[in-house]
Amino acid sequence: QVQLVESGGGSEQAGGSLRLSCTASTYINRCMAWFRQAPGKQREGIASITSTGSTTYEDSVKDRFTISQDRSRITLYLQMNNLKPEDSAMYYCAAYSSGGGYCYYNSPYFTVWGQGTEVTVSS
Repeated sequence: QVQLVESGGGSEQAGGSLRLSCTASTYINRCMAWFRQAPGKQREGIASITSTGSTTYEDSVKDRFTISQDRSRITLYLQMNNLKPEDSAMYYCAAYSSGGGYCYYNSPYFTVWGQGTEVTVSS
């Protein structure tokens, strides 16, 4: 099974920026995404990207966050701008393992997960 490792989390003031990274143990030629989970809340998908670069975003992060992948398809990124306190959460990267369907930020077919990186945004 491919392994994913997130990094880049930390604390930031509202209005600031952070860039998260997710490095895979090998090349991934399938749908990938970023999810987040705040304490006491359900995990939610926020951005996805296909192997050809097509993206989808959850409305609350659209126009603020950008998902991208390097040309090797080994590292996934999430550029987060204009951060808000409600963005505070543990952030996870995820990937399809096999099968699945349409690559979408809230797809139920993500089965490979990283360990998470924490983001805290203060007012």
